[in-house]
Amino acid sequence: MKSLSLGYSPCPNDTYIFYALTHNKVAIPGHTIEQRLEDVETLNQLALNELLDLTKISYHALGHLRDRYALLHSGGALGRGCGPLVIAPGLTDMQSLRGKRIAVPGKLTTANLLLQLHGSGYEDLLILPFDQIMSALQSGAADAGVIIHESRFTYQQAGFHEVLDLGAWWEADSGLPIPLGGILARRDLGETTIRMADDAIRSSLEYARLHPQEPRSYIKEHAQELENEVIDAHINLYVNDFSLNLGDEGVMAVETLLGRAESRGLIPKSNKPLFLI
Repeated sequence: MKSLSLGYSPCPNDTYIFYALTHNKVAIPGHTIEQRLEDVETLNQLALNELLDLTKISYHALGHLRDRYALLHSGGALGRGCGPLVIAPGLTDMQSLRGKRIAVPGKLTTANLLLQLHGSGYEDLLILPFDQIMSALQSGAADAGVIIHESRFTYQQAGFHEVLDLGAWWEADSGLPIPLGGILARRDLGETTIRMADDAIRSSLEYARLHPQEPRSYIKEHAQELENEVIDAHINLYVNDFSLNLGDEGVMAVETLLGRAESRGLIPKSNKPLFLI
C-alpha cells in the first residue's frame, strides 16, 4: 500500500466531504491516506512547495501551480451566492477603501484575487488566518476585511457592516458561478492514481449525503463555530452539485477567473491543461 498525503481545511464543507475517505468508508485502491488539516492559505503554501500529493487549494493558488498539479473534477467549492464579503466596522464603500489597509485570509486566496480583480488600490494588505480577520477590525489593525467560511454567518452579530459581496459582483460581471477552491493532484502521480483519487473523493461526498449525521462529530471536532445551524448553513452553501463534478459551467468559471487573472498579471501564464484526466 502506498501512502498519499491529503490536505484540506478544518471547515465544515471539507470535513463533510472528506470524512468517508479519511475514515475508511471509501478508499483509493492500493493507497492509504495521510490527512493534514490546515487553513487554506497554509495549504496553498504547502502545495507551492510540493509537499502534498492531493490538496484543497484556492483557485488563486492554482494559477501558480498548474505546471505541477492537475485539477480534479470533484471535491471543490464553486457555486452561487457563496462568495467572500468585504466588511468594515462602519458604513463605507469600496471607493473609500482604496489605499486603506484591508485584511485578507491569505495572499493566494480567491478572496484576495477577487478583491484585486474588482479594481486597483487595494494592495495594502494585512495577511491573516480567516478566523482572525474580525478581531483585526475590532482592534483597528485594518480598516476593512475580506471574510470567508463561517465568518459569513456571524459578522453581523459582531457588529460589522457589509461593504461588498465580491461573489455577487463576480456573478453579475461574468455571469458565472464563483470558483473558490478546488482539489489538486500532483501530475507525477499519473493518470491512473489521479482518476482513482477523483472517483474516491466523489464517493466520499456521496457517502456523506447518504449518511448526513455520521460525520457530525468529526465536523464539530474541527469547526470554528459549533452551533448546528451554522454548520448546516456552511455545508449547504459550499457543498453542491459542482462539488460532485465541476461540469462544463464550472470549468468555464475556473478558466474565466484564471484568464482574467493572467490578463491583469496577477498569475503567470501556463500552457498546461487544467486536468490530466
